[in-house]
Amino acid sequence: MTALLTIIVLVFITVAIWQMVKIFDLANVNNENAQIANDKDNKLNAYLMLGFLAFIYVITIVCFVFWGDLPLMSNSASEHGPQIDNLMIISMVIIFIVQTITQFLLHYFAYKYKGEKGRKALFYADNDKLEFIWTIIPVITLAGLIIYGLFTWSDIMNIEQDDDTIVIELYAQQFNWKARYAGVDNVLGEANVRLINLDNANILGLDESDPNAHDDIITTELHLPVGRKILFKMRSQDVLHSAYMPHFRAQMNCVPGMITQFGFTPTVTTAEMRQNPDIIDKVANINKIRANNKEEIEAKGQDVRYEFDYLLLCNKICGKSHYNMQMKIIVETEEEYNAWLKEQKTFKNSLVQN
Repeated sequence: MTALLTIIVLVFITVAIWQMVKIFDLANVNNENAQIANDKDNKLNAYLMLGFLAFIYVITIVCFVFWGDLPLMSNSASEHGPQIDNLMIISMVIIFIVQTITQFLLHYFAYKYKGEKGRKALFYADNDKLEFIWTIIPVITLAGLIIYGLFTWSDIMNIEQDDDTIVIELYAQQFNWKARYAGVDNVLGEANVRLINLDNANILGLDESDPNAHDDIITTELHLPVGRKILFKMRSQDVLHSAYMPHFRAQMNCVPGMITQFGFTPTVTTAEMRQNPDIIDKVANINKIRANNKEEIEAKGQDVRYEFDYLLLCNKICGKSHYNMQMKIIVETEEEYNAWLKEQKTFKNSLVQN
């Protein structure tokens, strides 16, 4: 019934607007209605262009005042993070400068060269000098950004594994993550999705005959020691996923049938990041919102109060529960990490118990 009434109301509104348009047309039947713009029209549109230019600058200033502190740039938690942030800031500054200049020229010239009776437009069939200028400047700018980006990417991706490197596998499946630590030998055992056997807890398809797999540790929570180089090997069980760790400025696709990798060194523990002023403000704002929805959150069996944690997210739309595909990351001291690792069961022990 409500839907029917809504449709009827919308129909009446449409009819009313149509009738008002007809009345407006009749009221202006004797007025000049030429299809060619005159000097008055051109002058009005020229001033509107200046007005829109002012609007663009005002809204830009407002955005900078309220949302321009770039808090994302203050919470990098990996060794290579500042390089990524610098590249982002340089790109944004260049884009801002170019946008400011080009928008001014576009709207100012639309005002300055507005149509006026008796003025004849000057038309250039071509101008090699101007074309060279507006071609070479973007080429040089973009080439510089691309080269800088390639060097940054090369520095991050050229991961040299040494004795101090911790090897961890990130295993993606709809719709959760598993982490597999290489164990004492720091070598991940062979694995294949065809070897998955839920009856004996071989949920990642490890090769049970491979000695390197026996000391591997499978967890649903990712613990990382601060200051240690981490090399991630990534697999996907089903579809294309993407391992995204925003605070570590790290992202790599997880592709079915192949192993991809990414490495970084965490530099800020979870406890330290929770003391970051930007994070404190963000958490306070989230808790304020959650307090207003307390009953709904409690009905789902969740804690109303939110506490910051690093997260591993999936950054590919991998299915209906993609939004919920995440795993908590805890960055801690070396001592805390070793203590936690000792409490975990190895793959061999898990098989024995099952």
